[in-house]
Amino acid sequence: MSDFLPSVPQITLKYFQEEYFTVLTVLSYAWPAIILFGFVANVTNIVVFLKTGARDNVTILLIALAVSDLVFLVLISPTMCGFVIEALVRPNPWPFDKKLLFFLLYWPAFTIYDLSTYISVSLGVMRCACVAMPLKFKLVFTKSRTIKWLMILVVLAISIRLPVLTVHRIAWRKDPKTNLSTPFLAAVNKKSMSKVLDILNRGIVVNLAYVTMVTCVLLLSFKLYQASRIRQKCTVKGAQKDDDTSDKPVAQGLSSRDLQVVKSVVLVCTIFVLAQMPQVIASASRRINPQITEGGNLYFVFASISQINTTCCYLNASVNIFVYYNYNSKYRAVFQSMLLVIYKKK
Repeated sequence: MSDFLPSVPQITLKYFQEEYFTVLTVLSYAWPAIILFGFVANVTNIVVFLKTGARDNVTILLIALAVSDLVFLVLISPTMCGFVIEALVRPNPWPFDKKLLFFLLYWPAFTIYDLSTYISVSLGVMRCACVAMPLKFKLVFTKSRTIKWLMILVVLAISIRLPVLTVHRIAWRKDPKTNLSTPFLAAVNKKSMSKVLDILNRGIVVNLAYVTMVTCVLLLSFKLYQASRIRQKCTVKGAQKDDDTSDKPVAQGLSSRDLQVVKSVVLVCTIFVLAQMPQVIASASRRINPQITEGGNLYFVFASISQINTTCCYLNASVNIFVYYNYNSKYRAVFQSMLLVIYKKK
């Protein structure tokens, strides 16, 4: 790991170094299993949602989220493999420039993860608007507009990460021992581009997305609470016809199907909120104590938080299948029929 340590006095790097390598070693056993499960889960999500039919904006966004999560996991796999090898095998020296494995696809991967973030935020905001003002917004978020919005999100994700996407490139250097040219990962303007990323993406975008998602979760949870209270009253009244106007907004805005959709969106958004928490904490910590950074005395604290945050990203991109199966009746029916077909073939 010495090639990844900043050029600061070695005496300052010892703080929490052992703890960092303990964290890295423990997480290294979990990462391959999480990512492998994520591959299977997201491919399953894509197939099932396509079979159910992309007829509404929520389904379109969920398909896009599954595709984005799958691409993220594919692109981040080389980086994950590099850290696992470094933690468990620790080859010295490496047979090639290990930065090619660690960093070549790192920023493209997190550009796609940003896209997943924007899709999740859009999902929360759209469903929140449809629940709060159903008659007005159900006609606004059409299928074609949702697809156009996804294209805008792709451009936005690439544009915001563009400073760091241009940092790394493959170059060649001659090995004096073998007289052969070998590839290595060169970095251009890394320091200045990282500062731009730190201000724009790790600061403004992360915090804005987090606050938006927390707000959506709270509002949708409140609507679910209201709906459950009214449904309890209706259950007590039994089959009697009730003309009370207080029931009308929920009856118009939250059918049984809508309630299930809202529950699934709330859980997907909650998973996002929990997964982003380490990054938000890291961002706040670096502003409170500037030493918690790549070039600071508390580098290993920063590195430990980063690895925990990365693990949360892997989980965030992998576990939505449990939400869909439990709260989407169409998804569950198609998924079970697929399992039945596979079982009969055996």
